[in-house]
Amino acid sequence: MTASYPDARARRGRSYIGIMSGTSLDGIDAVQVEITGPQQLRMIAHAHQPYPASLREELLALNQPGDNEIHRAETAALQIAQAYAQAVAAVLYLSESDAADIAAIGAHGQTVRHRPDIGYTVQLNAPALLAELTGIPVVADFRRRDIAAGGQGAPLVPVFHSALFQADHPRALLNLGGIGNLTLLRPGCDPQGFDTGPGNMLLDLWCQRHTGQAYDAGGTWAASGHCQADWLAYLQQSEPWLALPPPKSTGRDLFNSDWLDCRLPAAGQASPADIQATLSQFTVATVLDALNQHAPGIEELIVCGGGARNLHLLGTLAQQAPCPVNASDAYGVDPQHMEAMAFAWLAWAHHHQVPAGLPSVTGARHRSILGAWHPA
Repeated sequence: MTASYPDARARRGRSYIGIMSGTSLDGIDAVQVEITGPQQLRMIAHAHQPYPASLREELLALNQPGDNEIHRAETAALQIAQAYAQAVAAVLYLSESDAADIAAIGAHGQTVRHRPDIGYTVQLNAPALLAELTGIPVVADFRRRDIAAGGQGAPLVPVFHSALFQADHPRALLNLGGIGNLTLLRPGCDPQGFDTGPGNMLLDLWCQRHTGQAYDAGGTWAASGHCQADWLAYLQQSEPWLALPPPKSTGRDLFNSDWLDCRLPAAGQASPADIQATLSQFTVATVLDALNQHAPGIEELIVCGGGARNLHLLGTLAQQAPCPVNASDAYGVDPQHMEAMAFAWLAWAHHHQVPAGLPSVTGARHRSILGAWHPA
């Protein structure tokens, strides 16, 4: 039986709220978008709120095996839903809307495990509670259906990138969140997409450890150091995942503090700033390797995500890339809003039974309608 929601669609408007809290754990981005068709989107309002420090620390801890995980994960999921509800309230206030104006919320949840190689992924969320708190239907759990069909369940945004940025020439979009991922768009072809490796994740980790700051604002600390060429080559050669062909995806299960710490001895006497500079170049190198191997002929690279605000990282990439590089705001989309907009669009796609899980991206056996519906 095919699910349909005619009553909800008749009652509610054409606006969708998208909520994203990515692997960088820098907080919650929420947007309200009017969607009148797969390529017709209009931003209405946006809000950002940091995670409470205690919740952020717990989410970081839950990315690694630990004691009493089921209780801790469920408790954290309830806190995430409550924080999401606050973000929804902020967006509704800014747009002067109410719950009845919103067709649905697309809420990704917080990834704490991603193991498509053995058939599962975990995004902490309590979507039924979020629907209860907001009075708005919620679409959540976007990854599992694709994984059930043999796919990676990630990345999720290439189909949205295709709707928004398809052109008459080949172009690529790079999302630099905690993890980097590429979308490859070629005229007349389904989009392709895959993870490239660490985006901001290792940079943030090292910055927090040595400066106490959540991230290296603008990449100024990395810019003060010197890339260690030998250690950079070691980082590239020591990780087998980097050599895997697409489709592929990754996360904190692999690129975490343990991954970095076991490679630090090979850096010798490099200063903390030199380590940061090398990690920045490592992110750039993984992107360039992916472009050179899997995207020959790409004519432009559009960068989104928090990493697009790292001027040192973006500048280094622009100097070394085989094509022009621009942040997505040059195309009318704030880099920080892109993923939240994608989840508003994915909620629209679920609502209209549009398959957003694509074999060309994830390697699944067939296309899938992504997400699970939680009525208001």
